[in-house]
Amino acid sequence: MTTPVALYLQDAHTITEGIELVRYAEDKGFDAVWQADSRLVRDAVVPMAAFGATTDRIKIGSGVIDCWTRNPARLASTFSTLDDLAPGRYICGLGAWWDPLASKVGIERLRPLTVMREIVTVVRALLNNETVTFDGYYVHLDGVELDYVYQERRPKQVPIYIGATGMQMMELTGEIADGAVLNYLVSPSYNTGALEALARGAAKAGRTIDDIDRPQLVVCSVDRDRKHALDNARLLVTQYLGQQPHIMKASGVPQELLDEIGTVLTWPATHDQVVAASKMVPDEIVQMITASGEPDEVRAKVAEYVATGCTCPILYPLADDVRLMIDTFAGGI
Repeated sequence: MTTPVALYLQDAHTITEGIELVRYAEDKGFDAVWQADSRLVRDAVVPMAAFGATTDRIKIGSGVIDCWTRNPARLASTFSTLDDLAPGRYICGLGAWWDPLASKVGIERLRPLTVMREIVTVVRALLNNETVTFDGYYVHLDGVELDYVYQERRPKQVPIYIGATGMQMMELTGEIADGAVLNYLVSPSYNTGALEALARGAAKAGRTIDDIDRPQLVVCSVDRDRKHALDNARLLVTQYLGQQPHIMKASGVPQELLDEIGTVLTWPATHDQVVAASKMVPDEIVQMITASGEPDEVRAKVAEYVATGCTCPILYPLADDVRLMIDTFAGGI
């Protein structure tokens, strides 16, 4: 059976270029495109709307947007509006964000499990056309509904996924979400523990692991020049291992190397700092936590993520020729 694949976009391309790539991926049989809130560079919602307006079939997910900076009622209205644009094609992907970025903009990420549970609960209810009163730790709504006046009042079919990395958030995801967006820059072996946590959470809600969709971000650097492919991935690997603690913890990279990278990188890091720190990262680490190399090699590595529980690889292109990556996975894997 063929496993579907998806495209992942951040801010490496203009929105116009992103539209062209998404249309190309749709033509090549890709199932979905996921657009991230990219640090403080690119908002996810604007390009997601552009993709929905210029395609016919491909699903469009927020992969992911943080749960702190958008009021949950406004978050529901945003995805309701997106569903008006391309009914049945949008996925609401939420994440708990990360420090130091969150703290630098005044967000205290206190009790993230509680906050995520509350937000998922009320956003789902609002999208289901319910009137919501909720007085929680973080969410406070008083008789709130999506108060349609000039359009059909109908439930919006927008599944909610959680971008989980740690096992407590993974377990919560299995309990309350429609899907888990498994993180990138981890080895395929990470998925074993992730699926166990998802299954524990699913059991709390009377579900099984098969009820939880499990797309996974995979850094994918495809190039006819193998060295060039690895070098393209190495810079991203270095930046994330040095600056995002939740990925550092899950990556499986030796702590000694993480500590060494951390002595060079600050936040936000300059390009020169990333280049300097990247010289510490050997090829075997790049290959352990990314799919990088020539096309056949990359397909084989992505297949490892599928074999360990990923239901749809979300391919994050790093090489210069994104269309080569799309062609490499045309029709699925």
